[in-house]
Amino acid sequence: MKVCVGLSGGVDSSVAALLLKRQGYDVFAMFMQNWHEVEGTLHGDCSWEEDRFVAELVARKIGIPFYFVDLSAEYRARVVDYMFDAYAKGRTPNPDVLCNREIKFDAFLQKAFALGADMVATGHYCRKESLCGADGKPVCDAAGHPLYRILEGVDPGKDQSYFLCQLNQYQLSKALFPIGGLCKSDVRALAAEADLPSADKKDSQGICFVGKVDLPVFLQQKLAAAQGAVVEVFGRYYVDSAQYAADRERLSHAPELSDEAWLELSRPLDYADIVFETETYRSGRHHVRKTRYKPHPYAAVIGQHEGAWFYTLGQRKGLSIGGHARPLFVISTDVVRNIVFVGEGEDHPGLFRRVVRIAPEELHWMRDDLHMTVGETRRCRVRIRYRQDLQDALLVMRPAGLFILFDQPQRSVTPGQFAVFYALRNPADPDDAPEMLGSGVL
Repeated sequence: MKVCVGLSGGVDSSVAALLLKRQGYDVFAMFMQNWHEVEGTLHGDCSWEEDRFVAELVARKIGIPFYFVDLSAEYRARVVDYMFDAYAKGRTPNPDVLCNREIKFDAFLQKAFALGADMVATGHYCRKESLCGADGKPVCDAAGHPLYRILEGVDPGKDQSYFLCQLNQYQLSKALFPIGGLCKSDVRALAAEADLPSADKKDSQGICFVGKVDLPVFLQQKLAAAQGAVVEVFGRYYVDSAQYAADRERLSHAPELSDEAWLELSRPLDYADIVFETETYRSGRHHVRKTRYKPHPYAAVIGQHEGAWFYTLGQRKGLSIGGHARPLFVISTDVVRNIVFVGEGEDHPGLFRRVVRIAPEELHWMRDDLHMTVGETRRCRVRIRYRQDLQDALLVMRPAGLFILFDQPQRSVTPGQFAVFYALRNPADPDDAPEMLGSGVL
């Protein structure tokens, strides 16, 4: 079998190639360049020329052919433009998830096929298994194609199944994940033992194939800066808020709620009822007329920002506002009014939510047999960001979409991110790994 390894120049993909070669596969490597521009990138954090050089050295060391492909046009059209559009709408996308679905296991896959590959391998920390029935035989779909499932990687600190949550069965049928059963330390040891040039290379960070970026500067390629108000919301707001009280009342009756009640419960507070009035006053020896905001019982304008679309929920850095005993966190953004709402302290009520919704058109199931029908509920575990511990939750399918009711309030639930759901772990089996069931955009 001929396998194309997506060789990035990092240690993970290098060891993936090494293992496949040792296992007797006909292996070749292909390095993809997906980004040319440097605006907004932090110098030295994403040098594709260096990555390509290391990848080529690795291929030579292992003794496999090396190819180069430029997919930057596809990456911009299918990943970066999506990212710009999401930020403009006040959402925070995950480009790495899109990169896997649209580039690595689509555009890159097609290039690999053109070079004669049967399968594509990557350095992801996750495991792929055939779905087997009670008789131990593989289960196939109606067309006779074997079905596959994705399990968490063995290394709890490096599991990357989250990033593969949008792959379909065809893409999985062509994918190999050689290091999914290893821990990172094992991968490093194998690379050192084989004297691979990438053995000591640091893990990449930032946006997939772009690298670490100064996000506002990067986004200003498409999104213009515009000054707006930073509004601090006080704790008293939640004591008197009718919507906040109504949500708590609805939660007490979950999951037996009407469709409309689920929709209301899933809507985050938008603080549209916080409106400031201004007044004029005379200041200084010369009594210069100035304008200021009247005191507000629930909030205060405490600073300025350069565009609400440059901020994400839960963000702490970049506000540059002092005078508070505890850190400030972004709790909401309003891109229409260009307002950034913040709250003081990690326990601020505006940081937490228990119910979120995934619209029907945004739902993706790993297999057809995992689909939920309207009216069905299912206990599972969910993560809403990479490396978050799995959270216990109830999935509730209604005509308006899939509602996720978390057992515990979740911090900084961000529109545009992916919620990924996993099967419950079998407590009787200590080696049981959660299976990824599906995902959707919040």
